[in-house]
Amino acid sequence: MARSTLPETAVSGVPRRDRVRPFPNRSTAVNLLLSLRPSQWTKNLLVFAALIFAVKLFDARALRLSAVAFVIFCGLSGVVYLLNDVMDREHDRRHPLKNRRPIASGELSVPVALGAAALLSAATLAGAFALGWQFGLIAAAYLGLQSLYSGVLKHIVIIDVLTLAIGFVLRAIAGAVAIQVSISHWLFVCTILLALFIALAKRRHEMILLAEGATTHRPILGEYSAYLLDQMIAVVTASTLVAYIFYTISPETEQKFGTEWLGLTIPFPLYGIFRYLYLVHRREGGGSPADLLLNDRPLLACVTLWVVAVVLIIYHPFVP
Repeated sequence: MARSTLPETAVSGVPRRDRVRPFPNRSTAVNLLLSLRPSQWTKNLLVFAALIFAVKLFDARALRLSAVAFVIFCGLSGVVYLLNDVMDREHDRRHPLKNRRPIASGELSVPVALGAAALLSAATLAGAFALGWQFGLIAAAYLGLQSLYSGVLKHIVIIDVLTLAIGFVLRAIAGAVAIQVSISHWLFVCTILLALFIALAKRRHEMILLAEGATTHRPILGEYSAYLLDQMIAVVTASTLVAYIFYTISPETEQKFGTEWLGLTIPFPLYGIFRYLYLVHRREGGGSPADLLLNDRPLLACVTLWVVAVVLIIYHPFVP
């Protein structure tokens, strides 16, 4: 295995022994909350996609069920983050940014993290099955798949990014199951392609950020190259845009929503994807899609305007 070339003083400028416990005054509760990564919970907003495209946004019962599904998936993703940080703690300590995570830094002990993960998984799965057995099975499948990713699947080339993408698909499907509407094949196709785009961009960011020390932190990066990832990203980018364009202009979509104007939203994903690529290639972004979305105002504005435009176009024919 190649030896990491990252200096011990990366980012903080002090030796690792002085960085192992960077925030000694934080309580266990705070460290546990940080390990659940609430900033990443924006990914779970995908459960609301079915609510919007099933024209049930103003249905109080459907809105309540979607909100419960969102909370459950926030809990499930928190469990996954805890397990991942426990299993990756040694590698994270050699990462210039991840070494500040509570488990990697030693601020949160492994037994406490595992205990919290067990309790949280039991509570969220119980809530999931209370929402419906089908939703419970999807929640269990998500937790099982992502746990496998934290263990073995992230070390298998291509399967690693596919697993991440399927996690997004399960979120979208769970949102549809929660409000008991049919699962559109368009929702499945567009979700998995966009998720693959994000996952591949994340891999590229890690490779560029860590340079020669990439395989020390994440061995699977040795199976990729920047050129290979760029080729994959190009294919997925084109596929994502084509799929969305065909969805908006298809007769099936026009008949379902009673409007032919959904194609007017096409410029938003065009700009959003190109903006994301710009941030990945020119600003070295993409390591955390959620942080990128929240911190980049043009990208956040694009996503917000897309949602507003979709709601206005889809719901207009149904407004008396």
